[in-house]
Amino acid sequence: MYVKIWSASVFGIEGRLIEVEVNISSGLPQVAVVGLPDSAVRESVERVRAAIQNGGMKFPLDRVTINLAPADLRKEGSAFDVAIAAGILCASGQVDPALLADTMFIGELALNGSVRGVPGILPMTELARATGIRRVVVPRSSVAEAQLISGIEVFGIGSLAEWINGFLDDVETTPEVTDCPSLWGRSTRGRKAVESENAFDLADVIGQEKGKRALLIAASGMHNLMFVGPPGTGKTMLCRRLPTLMPPLDEDEALSVTKIFSVSGKLGKSDSGLIRQRPFRAPHHSISAAGLIGGGSIPKPGEVTLAHHGILFLDEMPEFSRACLESLRQPLEDREVTIGRARGVCRFPARFMLAASMNPCPCGFLGGSIADRPCTCTPTAIARYRARMSGPLADRLDLQVELPRQTARRADSPAMTSAQAREIVAEAAERQRRRYSKYGFRWNSQLHGAYLHRFAALDSEAESLLRQVYEQLGLSFRAHDRIVRMSRTIADLAGRERIALEDVTEAVGYRCLDERVV
Repeated sequence: MYVKIWSASVFGIEGRLIEVEVNISSGLPQVAVVGLPDSAVRESVERVRAAIQNGGMKFPLDRVTINLAPADLRKEGSAFDVAIAAGILCASGQVDPALLADTMFIGELALNGSVRGVPGILPMTELARATGIRRVVVPRSSVAEAQLISGIEVFGIGSLAEWINGFLDDVETTPEVTDCPSLWGRSTRGRKAVESENAFDLADVIGQEKGKRALLIAASGMHNLMFVGPPGTGKTMLCRRLPTLMPPLDEDEALSVTKIFSVSGKLGKSDSGLIRQRPFRAPHHSISAAGLIGGGSIPKPGEVTLAHHGILFLDEMPEFSRACLESLRQPLEDREVTIGRARGVCRFPARFMLAASMNPCPCGFLGGSIADRPCTCTPTAIARYRARMSGPLADRLDLQVELPRQTARRADSPAMTSAQAREIVAEAAERQRRRYSKYGFRWNSQLHGAYLHRFAALDSEAESLLRQVYEQLGLSFRAHDRIVRMSRTIADLAGRERIALEDVTEAVGYRCLDERVV
């Protein structure tokens, strides 16, 4: 007997529809899985066999052929286990196939028949709705995640026996709740959208007013940022507080970020709903280029994708390998990562803010003001240290801020808190949202081409100043445009619709790496 069951896999961060075809014919007992399965899929036969038998059902003693279509797409992972088991039970006559029409099955089986969660439930459920499938059967631990997608019935099962006794008999099902939709029609049952508390506060940083101002500009316009200074000046402290200044993710951004974390298996089992806080990723400097950008025989998201709509923080940036740092150039420009493999090309979103820190030299005390701690680095060592970050990469850092060593241990006056700074950033972000609402982007850092000339036009005085700086510092066209974008953000913070001369003057002051070249 032949049956077809719907399942799904993930390619990149999007779901792919998979047809699980099962045919049982007379012959010697044998099970064959075809359709480019990987080791985990081939091993599913033994998991399914034990799960069916331990669930009180019979595994057929005939020739069983399982085809995963499309046959030219590589299949990996354990998400097909439940679909294969359902296909075998239907093809062997133990379950009526008509009951499984318009149903997608996702989940991994244990030997005792229990159903385990798998990554990527959210994009696979979204795919089921998009292709017209009416219901999806998922592990019980993944029901809340699947219910974030509206317009489709979600059934959670804990074991094969529960599926037979519950789902097929319409007993103790868990359909999607439609009486409490979100603004975008997504159910919020079981996963309440709440923001977690953050222990970091901008008021904890003593002094460094220029650094705090740079944080405001970076957070308001999603500009890339680097702090340069000796050890202990607060570079890492400032960058760690960036997420507390930024507005929460909107509905589209939250769904996109949640899908990425779902595919990566990092969503967890919390009931917090869509991720609302902007991601903050801080990989160790020993990370590989594939770990940073993404890769694998079947590409998986890297740190730049996990930081989508959030912040990628590289502490002590020159300590990262040259290959890692240079691999950031294309994502910073194109806002996506393109990974080509023999079986196809995969694209991951990577619209993140790069925040970084570095010392002025390997020992960290070059140009310091402490007499008994002079710099001990040779000119060759300093040149080699700085050469790890190339000129084209430095060009892509909008704000390059030098932080001096602080002498006072206590603040003379009450410092700005993260809550106060967040209100300022929110006002500037709202101006940008209204201004660019018809043009498909949101932040000043995304201005390009005709939009840059239209929304960030400079008057004659500002243009003259920028031309002079361009010639004296030997800036590139890219650095020139980034200064203009920063000027647009500074004007938004001041509530000005037109860019003033003082906005350009302040933006030029945040290019310390360019000044060192002169």
